[in-house]
Amino acid sequence: MADTTEAEMAAAHAITNAVAFAATAPPGVAPRPIPNPLPTQQQQQQQQQQQHLPEDMESLSPTEPIFPLLHNHAGADTESLGSGTTLPSRSGAAADDNDEDEPGVARPFYRASSPDSAARSGLGQPLEDVTDDEGSPNDAAGSGSRSRVVHRMHKFTVYQTAARFYIVGGDVTEKRYRILKVDRTTDDASELSVTDDKTVYTQRDMNQLLDTIDDGNKGTGGLKLRCTAWGLLGFIKFTGPYYMLLITKKSTVAMIGGHYVYQVDNTELISLTPPGWKADQRNNAEESRFLAILNNLDLGRSFYYSYSYDITRTLQYNTIRERNALLNGQPCSVDADLNSMFIWNNHLLQPATKVLNAPYEWCRPIIHGYIDQSAVSIYGRTAHITVIARRSRYFAGARFLKRGANDLGYVANDVETEQIVSEAVTTSFHAPGPKYFASPSYTSYVQHRGSIPLHWTQDNTGVTPKPPIELNLVDPFYTSAALHFDNLFERYGAPIYVLNLVKARERTPRESKLLDEYTRAIEYLNQFLPADRKIIHRAWDMSRAAKSRDQDVIGTLESIAESVMTTTGFFHNGDGHTSPISVQNGVARTNCIDCLDRTNAAQFVIGKRAFGHQLHALGILEDTAINYDTDAVNLLTHMYHDHGDTIAVQYGGSQLVNTMETYRKINQWTSHSRDMIESFKRYYNNSFLDGQRQEAYNLFLGNYIFALGQPMLWDLVTDYYLHHENPRLWLEKRKWNYIKWYTPKFLEERVLPPYPPAKGGGGGTDGSAHAPPVAYCDDYWLEYYRPATLTSFLKMFCFKMNSTIRYIPIKNTQDGRYDLSPFRVRNEVDGDGHDKKQAKKEVTIMAPQDLARLTHEAADTASLASSEKTAATTSAAGGGGRGISLQRWLQPSHDKHANGMHGIMKDTASSINNNNINNNSSDADGQKPKPSALEKSRAAQWTFTQVVHESLNPTVSAAEADDYARYISHPQNLPLVVSAEIAASEIEPEYQEYVSGSWQSEGLSTGVIGTGATMATTLGHHEDDRALYAEMLKIGENPLTVTEEDALKKRYKAYRKWLRGKSLFKQQPVD
Repeated sequence: MADTTEAEMAAAHAITNAVAFAATAPPGVAPRPIPNPLPTQQQQQQQQQQQHLPEDMESLSPTEPIFPLLHNHAGADTESLGSGTTLPSRSGAAADDNDEDEPGVARPFYRASSPDSAARSGLGQPLEDVTDDEGSPNDAAGSGSRSRVVHRMHKFTVYQTAARFYIVGGDVTEKRYRILKVDRTTDDASELSVTDDKTVYTQRDMNQLLDTIDDGNKGTGGLKLRCTAWGLLGFIKFTGPYYMLLITKKSTVAMIGGHYVYQVDNTELISLTPPGWKADQRNNAEESRFLAILNNLDLGRSFYYSYSYDITRTLQYNTIRERNALLNGQPCSVDADLNSMFIWNNHLLQPATKVLNAPYEWCRPIIHGYIDQSAVSIYGRTAHITVIARRSRYFAGARFLKRGANDLGYVANDVETEQIVSEAVTTSFHAPGPKYFASPSYTSYVQHRGSIPLHWTQDNTGVTPKPPIELNLVDPFYTSAALHFDNLFERYGAPIYVLNLVKARERTPRESKLLDEYTRAIEYLNQFLPADRKIIHRAWDMSRAAKSRDQDVIGTLESIAESVMTTTGFFHNGDGHTSPISVQNGVARTNCIDCLDRTNAAQFVIGKRAFGHQLHALGILEDTAINYDTDAVNLLTHMYHDHGDTIAVQYGGSQLVNTMETYRKINQWTSHSRDMIESFKRYYNNSFLDGQRQEAYNLFLGNYIFALGQPMLWDLVTDYYLHHENPRLWLEKRKWNYIKWYTPKFLEERVLPPYPPAKGGGGGTDGSAHAPPVAYCDDYWLEYYRPATLTSFLKMFCFKMNSTIRYIPIKNTQDGRYDLSPFRVRNEVDGDGHDKKQAKKEVTIMAPQDLARLTHEAADTASLASSEKTAATTSAAGGGGRGISLQRWLQPSHDKHANGMHGIMKDTASSINNNNINNNSSDADGQKPKPSALEKSRAAQWTFTQVVHESLNPTVSAAEADDYARYISHPQNLPLVVSAEIAASEIEPEYQEYVSGSWQSEGLSTGVIGTGATMATTLGHHEDDRALYAEMLKIGENPLTVTEEDALKKRYKAYRKWLRGKSLFKQQPVD
């Protein structure tokens, strides 16, 4: 077999050649297998010429890049390259059908009897004519690979007759089909009747079978199309017959190792009863209420599934399982070892498990939580970040209704978060050789969150937003905590790093009671564990530290995160020879009182530290530390923010109350108002809606199953017995060992066996020269590359994935002034973002004498301004000019304050003066110089420390001293104190008569205010002024009331205009 990397490159070229034909496909039509016509002689010559092209010529072919070009990707979506349409802001959002490789809603199976059957002639082929893409079907490996592909159905079409439902399933190639028969029944006590036909049909054979079924049911209406689906979630019943739950709409959210992960966008519940059947009126009312309760659970939000990848397990577990199976010579099935803890439709799968030998060939297990994937572009290298959160179905429920742990050791709000970082060198998990499941491009890190494993509750029947915490049971042996930690040892190994973030000091003890009891529980359990396997307990009052001004919350979390990474390590795949292998042993268990806000912030910091270690292991980073405010960390912050919001909505009813902005103390005004709104939402949901949500959880998860003689779900006072063990079975249990409470096998170190070295240059799993085909152990090839399918890059998920390229301001990249590294700290100086508002243009109004003075002084300060400009230009070398080479602007700038400015106010004044001087000089020269962005931004780079220094050490520059000297010596300056001792020479001639006037001796009561004839007025004129002044001093009985006499007065002139419809201020007509 050829090398895996070479095969992927060949498939990529095949997809590229199909791009040119993708434009002719109608929108919304998914790829279909098209029979290839015989190539013409000209086509054969072209193929021969392409085969003989050298490698350097092939690299020059006009193929699409792995992600869009920068100049076409300026914050816009990749779809703008072709059609200009927009894509979802988040990769997990439901995309439009035309934007996906597959439409969100499946298209039905093509019946040969349809009117357009002639257009589809040739699609159906006999099974013997269909060959796998990986070798011939006659060999043992090929037949095994074909059976693996055939038996997993990807698309379903549901037909109905009067007596049965027929589900036609097709595989990913849409060349092989199978059929499932489901009987309709009216008997409430009857079991589910499902028949699986193991025969594999071609499209022609399936058409003949459906035509036969249609002919046999002509008397009762024939065979009708019911709906299309992407998967079967299972069967459920309440008081009457069964219901069948189908996935009718999906969207792609992630791609892991060539395997797609989908989000359930819509479902349909179909009753397995004959048409026209009516139940008993009493049972119908109860059945309708059960259906209403089930509808409270929105299955179209945060539920995920995959056809070929086990998302219920971690990447480390899946890799170790597959590697061990291959070393033993046995191909491993994806659905052979599912973790039922995270299968939320486990109750619905039980009826199918009883009647079907292989239920997972038709039914899809789904998880509840959060999945998102993004890309980080590092100078052409692409790293994918995948965040997967899996919520446990055990002891699941709403916030105040599910607290602590049950007697089986399962805790509330139990969520496993996995962070997968991989480099997009090859698509699959396999390394060249081929070495299956040994690619060194995949790393993973797992965290855990969960409620404090004690028996405690909070009664929310009152109206208080923070009900008191009650410890219901004090167990001296801490049985529930022991069972919980033993389960963590089984899932993750040892040691367990417990990060406890509850409050330590409170006026009224609430959380601190749990802190003390939790500490005693860990101390008790640790005394029986081996020395190197003890539980590490780190208690820290994060809430108090966030409110304190002298504590660095993020710095403390960073130190804790580094300690966690040193303790647990992370998973890095490899073959053990050319690439090293590392395995994560242990897990960081984080909790606060709700395991929401503080927990999510701590998990983000731990994930950020793990992100640095993972990139370092992949050879992308030289160091393991990544700074905040970089494109990579901002992308990770958004992913964990969405992750926290989703988990908070599922458990608490609202999004995060305190985000990373709150703990980093940035944008406190906006974040504070948002936090208050989310607090009100959480309080409302917890008080009024949590009961309905808890009933929906209990019904869907199978915690409550209807039985005759038992109370109804809505009549239960409490659901305590639905989530705890039956007390009647306590005597039948094995007696618990309070000293050896753990399982020694779970404490053993996890090991990934190295890949056996090849013998004779082969790549066999046993070291032999023969290597089985890829389809023997993995069918990613057919699912990801879709051979013989018409597609385009614009519809591929990896091409449309959210990336750091979206945050690059394209305007600054055109002249080489922007550092494209996603690990460069971004600030306001780095360039204008897409959402940054443009600064308003300001106009400075200056007096004529000031303008003349500036013109007179321009010659004195022009040399100073030119020197400052020269210094700024020199310091900006490598970032200010156009056409700067990559090596120059990558060098760090050591001189951040080359202009030598000292203070914000002084900076503003000097910048205004310099702008005016430059404007005057440019007017004289006829050309206005345009300062660069770096010169404009130098004035905004003053830190708070420099401001404090300027305020404590005030200085006056020479320019300011000159300005003050000119001010006090201004020719129009008046003396502040007037006295008779002022010399006549010191008084300006303009004010000589006023200073020497008779008002000094006679006062203002006389009719003449000056000695000159020009300054005299008549006595009658001054009498009128005196009368007007006296009237002004009079205060009426109603001073705020304007009478008719007042309207004629001079001071009410504006008021009279306002009454006539004029504006009171602008004196313009009112709109």
